Amino acid sequence: MIVTINGERRELPSSATVASVVELLDVAPAARGVAVALNGEVVTRSRWSQTELPDGARIEVVAAIQGG
Repeated sequence: MIVTINGERRELPSSATVASVVELLDVAPAARGVAVALNGEVVTRSRWSQTELPDGARIEVVAAIQGG
């Protein structure tokens, strides 16, 4: 299936979940300050592994960073 992750089209297996996208982006799943939106709706961390992606999904993964 084809999805858009942070503005970039990618092909993923049909069984892909929010958790697999986070792993694909090499973001530590337990890292603090990471948020995911699926088609404009925030997905709580506790549902990442259970939330399957539909074909054509738009996923935004953001991570807070420290700075000054």
